[in-house]
Amino acid sequence: MGPGDLSTVLKDIPLQSDPRLLVGRESFDDAGVFLVAPDLALVQTVDFFPPIVDDPYTFGQIAASNALSDVYAMGGQPLTALSIVAFPTADLPLGVLTDILRGGQDKVHEAGAHIVGGHSVVDSELKYGLAVTGRAHPDFLLTNKNAKVGDLLILTKPIGTGALTTAAKKGLVDDAALEPAIESMLKLNGNASRAALSVNSKCATDITGFGLLGHALHIARGSNVTIEFDSSSIPFLPGAIEAVRAGAVPDGAKRNRAFVEEFVSWDGVSEDVKLLLVDPQTSGGLLVAVSPDRADKFVARVEGAAIVGKVVEKSGEFLRVR
Repeated sequence: MGPGDLSTVLKDIPLQSDPRLLVGRESFDDAGVFLVAPDLALVQTVDFFPPIVDDPYTFGQIAASNALSDVYAMGGQPLTALSIVAFPTADLPLGVLTDILRGGQDKVHEAGAHIVGGHSVVDSELKYGLAVTGRAHPDFLLTNKNAKVGDLLILTKPIGTGALTTAAKKGLVDDAALEPAIESMLKLNGNASRAALSVNSKCATDITGFGLLGHALHIARGSNVTIEFDSSSIPFLPGAIEAVRAGAVPDGAKRNRAFVEEFVSWDGVSEDVKLLLVDPQTSGGLLVAVSPDRADKFVARVEGAAIVGKVVEKSGEFLRVR
């Protein structure tokens, strides 16, 4: 479901009001945050989807990494997770599900958390994911509403997983071409989250289904600022541009492009790059707003991190890309 569809669905549902609800759905942030004690808040999220790679164990790991990422994007530490499974028992052997669950559990354990249960249904299409609960200190949260004028925007993973996995499904690339994307999707965002907190950042989001520009738009609108991106500094996965040029454009990218178009101005950006900037990511990196005097420290702590833009006074469009 695209960001425009989600807005339409939710617009007539009243928002909840409770002083303990520190982050709800009003800003389309990555997870909900609920205060349970003066120094303790719970971070809660859920995510699941159909397979994007053929190997069941790898799919389980990627789906778990993707779900855990929302907790990291809020500055939280995952504690527990519940498995969510839809499985076509008439079409696939149960051993496939065993491998998926094993992959998910191994990745959750890597994050220092635990699988404590779950729920499964019989379905015509395989889907898997997690509902994750984490903890955070209420004074040290990352949200998508706290970008400040002058902050630099730092992206911690290259983008292009949507285009590359689509290319693989269409047979446009071989298995070797997908390896960099798989490696990126398997990488947890825990270190990037801790690095953001260590440089006193208050603003971050993870880049997932709405693409880089869709999630950046949430930051810009929530913070009432304009974000300027330098497209030449944005890292793309190897082969991502070629995949788009070969026609591997996910439907989600098209929906994302239509949604952000009225909020963005383009200056000399090619169509291929535009499509990658709205490419829906699975287990993408964090986009973190960092004070300029601390940006180098953050980049030094997070392998592959790149400064991709800056925050300026709100003027005209929420997003500018050159």
